[in-house]
Amino acid sequence: MPNVKVFNMQGAQVGEMELADDVFGAEVHVSAMHTVVRAILNAKRQGTQSARTRTEVRGGGRKIYRQKGTGNARHHGRRAPQFTHGGVVFAPKPRSYRVCVPKSIRRLAMKSALTCKVNDNELVVLDKLELQEAKTKLVAKMLKALGAEKKALIVTRDPESTIVRAANNIPNVKVTHVGTLNVVDILDCDKFIIAEDAVKQVEEVYAQ
Repeated sequence: MPNVKVFNMQGAQVGEMELADDVFGAEVHVSAMHTVVRAILNAKRQGTQSARTRTEVRGGGRKIYRQKGTGNARHHGRRAPQFTHGGVVFAPKPRSYRVCVPKSIRRLAMKSALTCKVNDNELVVLDKLELQEAKTKLVAKMLKALGAEKKALIVTRDPESTIVRAANNIPNVKVTHVGTLNVVDILDCDKFIIAEDAVKQVEEVYAQ
C-alpha cells in the first residue's frame, strides 16, 4: 500500500497516511481515462451550431438558364452549394455530443487518475482543511506553504462554501468535493490537495 505524508495548512508534516492499494495504487489504464475525459468534454458542448442546406436558403426557385445550348454546366437554381450564398453541403444541425460510458470504465478511470497523482508525487494530504473566514490571503498562504503555486485542485469531503469563496479569486485554483470529483479536474492540476477525511470518503466510494 502506498504511504504519503500528511501536512497541516502551514506546510509542516504532521504524520503519515496509508492509502488503499485498490484506489491509489491501482493499475493505470490510459485508454479508460481517455474515454472518460472525452465523454466529460463532449458533455460540455452546447451542440447548438446550425447552418442552412440548399432547401432552407432563400431564393433559387427559377432555373437560371436553359438546359441545353449554352455550353455551361446544367443548373437549376442559384442556391446550390457551389454558388455564392448557396446552401451548405452536410450542414451541421443541433445535436447532442454526449457519449455513454459504462460505470465500470468510469470507476477504472478515476482509480487510474488518482494513482497517477500518487506516482507523480502530486498528491498532498492535509490533516484538516478549515477556514474561520472566507479570506483569499489564507488560501494563498496555504498554497504557498504547500508548494502549490501552479494549477491546484482542493478537495473537501463535503461542500465548503467558505473555502470556495476564499479561493475564487486565485487563478488556476479550483475547489471541489468528493461528490463532484472528476477525472478531468484531477488530471488537469499540478497539485492535488485533499483533506484526510476526504481521502477516506474516496476510498469508501471507489473501493472494490
